[in-house]
Amino acid sequence: MKIKPTQLALAAAMFVSGSAFAGITARLEPAQEAGSNSPEVRFTMTNTGKSAVSVVRWETPFTGIIGEVFEVTINGVEAEYVGRHYKWADPQDFDMITLKAGESRSITVDLSAAYNLSETGVYQIAYRTSERALRLGQRAVDESKAFTGDVASAPISMFVEGVPYSPPAAPIAWSNQKANAAGFTSCSSTQQTAINTGMNNAGSYAANSLSYLNAGTRGLRYTTWFGTYDATRYNTVKAHYVKIDEALRIKPVTFNCSCTDSAFAYVYKTQPYNIFVCNAFWTAPATGTDSKAGTIIHELSHFTIVADTDDHAYGQTAAKSLAKKRVSRAIDNADSHEYFSENTPFQN
Repeated sequence: MKIKPTQLALAAAMFVSGSAFAGITARLEPAQEAGSNSPEVRFTMTNTGKSAVSVVRWETPFTGIIGEVFEVTINGVEAEYVGRHYKWADPQDFDMITLKAGESRSITVDLSAAYNLSETGVYQIAYRTSERALRLGQRAVDESKAFTGDVASAPISMFVEGVPYSPPAAPIAWSNQKANAAGFTSCSSTQQTAINTGMNNAGSYAANSLSYLNAGTRGLRYTTWFGTYDATRYNTVKAHYVKIDEALRIKPVTFNCSCTDSAFAYVYKTQPYNIFVCNAFWTAPATGTDSKAGTIIHELSHFTIVADTDDHAYGQTAAKSLAKKRVSRAIDNADSHEYFSENTPFQN
């Protein structure tokens, strides 16, 4: 793969909206000169304020690209994000990166590790996140009004001579794995017990959700999480739960317990049915809001061959807002599927 900057790549000026967090700026630039074979960009974040500021690490690429922190398009079409899809929890102290007054921090990252750059052409690349997410984490985005606006870089343009994209190979399922029985990697016996309970509860959630949708019910439970009734959208959601229910009943779901991130879990969309379980999963309740069972529903919905959902909003408040304002995204949102299944508080 060859990547070279165009004239537009020199426009690396920064913009930040909102006064409460105006001391943080972001800049992107090609990491290599024209003719380089490396699809890399250099990201710099600077604190231009007079006091130290802490930011959530996963809203930046400083610990790798572990979320859709970049907007990558070609000819106006989004390049597919092929990295990890997390269900994030609230950030802990060790998840924060502190920039002293006047300090800049830079990192070079390989975009092809998280985005499908197989098409040849000029890509537009920008960094953007909300101020609230950068300071408080995604789950606090709608709950806190302390910060407003975005932190964003000016876009850069890079010509990419693409190569065919090869998705990561799916893990091999255990040969002795049975229907509705999990396989395990790096999981203790206690963890296996917790996961098996979560699988059973998730199976009940999925069956109940599918029964609701098969009956054609259009109550508050549906409209709260998926918005105003529309037959096409309703059938799309129902098709999602057919696949989620099927995965829990007859597919070889495997759990990897090696993750130590402050998240519930993550998956790669193209690696069904492998779920990486993280720290927040173990302290989550068995059922109810943001539960172990709900997390499994959330992660299964991400797989391309299941529902191919994304993470447009985290947390109940943001998911409810999505159902009111952007219905097409609500039916494509993993947390919306989880909260519909958990149905806490109960709605008909």
